Amino acid sequence: MRVTQQHIREHNKDAEEEHTASFLPLVDQLDGKDVEVDLLIDQIASFQVAIPSWALGAGGTRFGRFPVGGEPGSLQEKITDVGLLHALNRSSGAISLHIPWDIPEDTTAVRALAGELDLVFDAVNSNTFQDQENQEHSYKFGSLSHTDAAVRKQAVEHNIEVIRYGDALGSRALTVWLADGSNFPGQQNFQKALRRTRESLEEIYTELPDDWQMLIEYKPYEPNFYSMVIPDWGTSFLLAGKLGAKARTLVDLGHHLPNTNIEQIVATLSMEDKLGGFHFNDSKYGDDDLTTGAIKPYQLFLIFSELIEGTEDRADLENNIAWMIDASHNVKDPLEDLLQSVEAIKKAYAKALLVDRRGLEEAREANDPVLAQELLQDAFQSDVRPLLREARIRSEAAADPLRLYRELDVRGQLIEERGSDTIATGL
Repeated sequence: MRVTQQHIREHNKDAEEEHTASFLPLVDQLDGKDVEVDLLIDQIASFQVAIPSWALGAGGTRFGRFPVGGEPGSLQEKITDVGLLHALNRSSGAISLHIPWDIPEDTTAVRALAGELDLVFDAVNSNTFQDQENQEHSYKFGSLSHTDAAVRKQAVEHNIEVIRYGDALGSRALTVWLADGSNFPGQQNFQKALRRTRESLEEIYTELPDDWQMLIEYKPYEPNFYSMVIPDWGTSFLLAGKLGAKARTLVDLGHHLPNTNIEQIVATLSMEDKLGGFHFNDSKYGDDDLTTGAIKPYQLFLIFSELIEGTEDRADLENNIAWMIDASHNVKDPLEDLLQSVEAIKKAYAKALLVDRRGLEEAREANDPVLAQELLQDAFQSDVRPLLREARIRSEAAADPLRLYRELDVRGQLIEERGSDTIATGL
């Protein structure tokens, strides 16, 4: 299944009148605020969000999983699905692999296929939170922090193997998330576990190519419920600082305790030049992995507002931070969910670009919280959908990607091509 330029042109022609009716009045409004609309649209158009290979099939929980049909049964099919998304929105031009769920056996062929679809490879992700078939040592009681040096060695070697795969594909970052921790008081020596983790990460760090980064993820609970070896951004930041300039913190929006001020964390990491990337999702209770922006769109906007404040220029924002989705689509078509997530991320980014920075800083310096709130709310409540549509149209993407996806019955065609029983590896 391919979305062609003919599909795009016909769709955009049908959407032209409706789009023009909403876009031109917005241009007039923004001109009145001295906003450079063409520059704004260019910024929106160039912002890319990586799609995770592990989220292209139906998600699930320990209670069950409900396949959607037409799921990609191979890495090549996953890359093709990301190509579909990118053809529709021109904003999903990268794929993030999770190994060994998606091992690129022939890296030359895999990279060539991605190139045909105008895709690049974002951060590669290691997996030491599951035991694999024919694995010599179990990670039941940890991996990089394990008491047994042989288990730690196995986990280190896996991460180095992932780096080599990524290097062959043109990736420039390794994401490390550890499930290591304990379920009961007394089970684990906290200091020794953290020290062993740091030593293991140091071994991996020495194998990073010169232009690579190590992105260290954190999580306060699950799968362990008494302690996690890297439970929060502070521990990740501590480890990144000890490792060196190529190590940074990865912020997963779902990996925080309720009501955590994530935007303040982002601001602090930006200030210290230790913000490496994001896993975007949303949550109501915990690590729910819901569609980005479905629950807390204002928080997402505030995060982007801090990001814009904390980066020197557009290139710094777009190129030095890894932008990735990490979600589980339990009841939605995964491709539709991913289209919605990318749209929500770009809406938040566009709204943050509309904040009157000078006015906001003057309000802060004058200790005027009322005006500061008004300025943020004015930007957040702006309807930026016409800007996103215009950015897509100028990029030869669909004015409304989700609508075209349904008009073309993409899921139905994928089921016809692949059958209804294929199950993608991953979440």
